[in-house]
Amino acid sequence: MLVPIFTLKLNHKINPRMVAIGKYDGIHPCLTAATQAGKVFIHNPHTRGQRPVAHRLSQSTQDSDISLLNINQAVSCLTAGTLGPNTTGHTLLVGSQTNLLAYDVHDNTDVFYKEVTDGANAIVLGKLGDIQSPLAIIGGNCALQGFDFEGNDQFWTVTGDNVRSLVLCDFTADGKNELLVGSEDFDIRVFREDELVTEMAENETVTSLCHMHGSRFGYALANGTVGVYDRTARYWRIKSKNHAMSIHAFDLNADGVVELITGWSNGKIDARSDRTGEVIFKDNFSSSVAGVVEGDYRMDGQIQLICTSVEGEVRGYLPASKEMKGNLMDASVEQDLIRELSQRKQNLMLELRNYEENAKALPGVSEGESKMGVIPANTQLQTALSVRRATESQRAHIELNISTPNETIIRAVLIFAEGIFEGESHVVHPSAQNLSGCVRVPIIPPKDIPVDLHIKAFVGGKTSTQFHVFEITRQLPRFSMYDLNVDSSAAEPTGKVTFSINDRPQRVVMWLNQNFLLPEGIDSPDITFTALRGGGLLRINMQPSGEITLRTDDVDLAGDLIQSLASFLAIEDLQAEADFPVYFKELRTTLTEVDEFHSVHQKLTAAMADHSNYIRNMLVQAEDARLMGDWRNMKKRYIELYDLNRDLINEYKIRSNNHNALLARLKSVNQAIQRAGRLRVGKPKTQVITACRDAIKNNNINALFKIMRAGTTSS
Repeated sequence: MLVPIFTLKLNHKINPRMVAIGKYDGIHPCLTAATQAGKVFIHNPHTRGQRPVAHRLSQSTQDSDISLLNINQAVSCLTAGTLGPNTTGHTLLVGSQTNLLAYDVHDNTDVFYKEVTDGANAIVLGKLGDIQSPLAIIGGNCALQGFDFEGNDQFWTVTGDNVRSLVLCDFTADGKNELLVGSEDFDIRVFREDELVTEMAENETVTSLCHMHGSRFGYALANGTVGVYDRTARYWRIKSKNHAMSIHAFDLNADGVVELITGWSNGKIDARSDRTGEVIFKDNFSSSVAGVVEGDYRMDGQIQLICTSVEGEVRGYLPASKEMKGNLMDASVEQDLIRELSQRKQNLMLELRNYEENAKALPGVSEGESKMGVIPANTQLQTALSVRRATESQRAHIELNISTPNETIIRAVLIFAEGIFEGESHVVHPSAQNLSGCVRVPIIPPKDIPVDLHIKAFVGGKTSTQFHVFEITRQLPRFSMYDLNVDSSAAEPTGKVTFSINDRPQRVVMWLNQNFLLPEGIDSPDITFTALRGGGLLRINMQPSGEITLRTDDVDLAGDLIQSLASFLAIEDLQAEADFPVYFKELRTTLTEVDEFHSVHQKLTAAMADHSNYIRNMLVQAEDARLMGDWRNMKKRYIELYDLNRDLINEYKIRSNNHNALLARLKSVNQAIQRAGRLRVGKPKTQVITACRDAIKNNNINALFKIMRAGTTSS
């Protein structure tokens, strides 16, 4: 059994997912974590007695080994590593919802302090693509931003939703790092600098990412799922009722391959094989895990796995010795495994007995035949998908029809599907009076993504007590929630996208058949759908010249269609012209509101500064009156102070509401740039995103809309 080689009890609580190890003097590793009241603590047991000088850093009164860094606002992320080219030690980077601080802990000085309008929810430090210097890359309000050691903005792009996790990894095996981004819209996106390489759809917010080795990486979701991908292929995943607070890659069993270490909200730590997800080690804290990192904390040349809890408990684990290799679990875990195997053996014996009894029943036809579950040899499970419009009693949906071709009945159906059913599974169990050979299941996909439906059905005779289990997998097409029957009352779409391809119409028809639920015999790419979610029309037309026009008022749908078609036809670069009058009008209003909120923000900040000066003067006058025994004037000044303080609190509430409204508008602007980019593919996409950002920086709104429409700034 693997036991901790050291345990520390720090007198500071630790914020989840905000733990790092930094060698700030270039030699001694220091545990660094965000704690309460807008502070970051740095635990350095290696240089006791060296008290920090003034500025931001101060000594903790509770622990002599801990220094406190005052941030004076809620910390949202932190990391440590090499940022500057000529620095001997690591730089500490601390992000909040408004600022990014790069701090030299050893010299107790700011490296830079930048305002970040989109906030910093996640941070990663390292080299990206062909950019020479290491970057501090932050993910915030639908935006990614990278700063070099001087605080210069070297990298910027937009992503689909608020960023929750970041990691650098050589995803494409080209010797250069790509940026993996997990966001609140359930997607993991891979960026080669500002170019989107690929994306993987999950079914919950992606809360954590960690690089394992090569192109393999681990991930964690908000619903308690953890797993491992190798590029776009998912190796395994498991789901827990607890939340994964931190994941880290570390070779704990000394076999030369890292395991996925997960710290859970119930205090459990486990290590899983990167290939199978099998648990090879586990331990427990008395409170939720805050973070998992690694470092040579004992300064003896051996790297330890360091786990921290939210209550400030720290444990260090060494990799297993050769004697212990492959036997990290304690005896009770082995007993659990034996018990589990015994249960499995009992179940298999029971199944074998059922088969034997069935075999006995086969020679003669008897009443027992059907009870034992004997079914005709031609029995098979048949499935069909069809689009169903909304009725008074039921929402619009896809109907999955599961049936058998003979007199057998379906006793129950179990369907596994990511992102469709709550808990990812759905059970249909008809009552005994309603048993038949056909079961209909309504399916309502929340987004336009392809979904594999894993279906298991219990099939038997009408009086059977034992049933055969049939398994089948059916894919739900990506754009299944679009009906070919056009709603005559639907308004003609005003938005459109036009682009040209060098491919035959038959190839586009193949794409349509693969991605929509179409009847047999569709042989033309000119087609019209009704969206079952929003009710609008979607028209697709293709000219003999190869020019395709998509007409829809849903800019997200247009982007999804273009990305899907480009992927199917293997198009690397695609330019497009777009016009969405309704959406562009809303965006123009949003941009006007952004200017107004910025103006209000500046006025409120100035007013608060004036009030602060008044309070300072009033406090001096009140104290002077008290020292002189002028009680009447002192009382008067303190009453005025109370009123000023109340006004200041009210102004702060107004400023806070204004700031939240401004963030919401900025998120809309970033999403608009992302949407404009998704209407193109490859280099044109990257050029549009860069040009849009430059137009916003220069406050050139007309140029922004011209770029979104035409794709370039040239006339």
